[in-house]
Amino acid sequence: MAGRIADVHNVVVAGMPGYRVDSVVRLREGLDNVAYEVNGELIVRFSKEPDPTRRAALLDREARLLALLAGISPLPVPEPTVIAAEHGWLAYFKLPGIPLLDLPRQRRSDHDTSIAATLGGLLTALHAVPVDRMTDLVDIDDHPLAEWRREAAETYRAVAAHVPPVHRRPVEAFLNAAPPPHGGHKPVFSHNDLGIEHVLVDPVAWTVTGVIDWSDAAIVDPARDFGLLFRDLGPKALRIAVSGYRTDTDDVAALRERAVFYARCGVFEDLAYGLEKGRERYVDKSVAALEWLFPA
Repeated sequence: MAGRIADVHNVVVAGMPGYRVDSVVRLREGLDNVAYEVNGELIVRFSKEPDPTRRAALLDREARLLALLAGISPLPVPEPTVIAAEHGWLAYFKLPGIPLLDLPRQRRSDHDTSIAATLGGLLTALHAVPVDRMTDLVDIDDHPLAEWRREAAETYRAVAAHVPPVHRRPVEAFLNAAPPPHGGHKPVFSHNDLGIEHVLVDPVAWTVTGVIDWSDAAIVDPARDFGLLFRDLGPKALRIAVSGYRTDTDDVAALRERAVFYARCGVFEDLAYGLEKGRERYVDKSVAALEWLFPA
């Protein structure tokens, strides 16, 4: 750990001449990146992609995407200050706010409708962006629902011992049922990982102050991010987010059905991640979500 802290110190000093580094703190580690906070104000994020050529290409593309998003997103997004794609890192000054995941669950539930309305507005704006404008910046990530269910079943087998018994029969019934129809929707540009760990809020006013970690942004089923809102914030939040959604290309009832499906599949991945990494907040939010995803 000390060695990596020193690496962060060195890359910041080299990449930002004149910027004094007084403190470096390791933040959360995701599947694709690990982040550090410098001086309580600067985020330095390292890609975990092992291939240097692909890593550089991914970081360069993400930096260009963030520059474009600054003019598209109705919510603040990170704006890179230094991009060292060839070395696998970028830096940006912190957005204000605290990840929603890090705030008490009861307080989240007290404000879930206003947060969901704001995030529904974000998704409306993102999904309205012409797809051909984004194809050189993001990939297509729109897989058959049967594939989602198959992967969910595999992950569930790995975490089943941590699923309360009262939920296991509904889970297994879901995994054995046919998925909803996948056709009929038009893929859109979206964040593609809009879990509450990536939503920043003011803990006093409870307003959304920004959305972070756009490294998974893609051309996807428009129901995908709505499913993450349902998974993390519950049925009322999904209803509010979808009620303000404006689309001429997707049946809203079908979108809601697919969103529920994605939420049910995705909860096991978050539970597995929390267990593997010792991240209790991921475990707690996943187990809590079983109450509305798989009611007894």
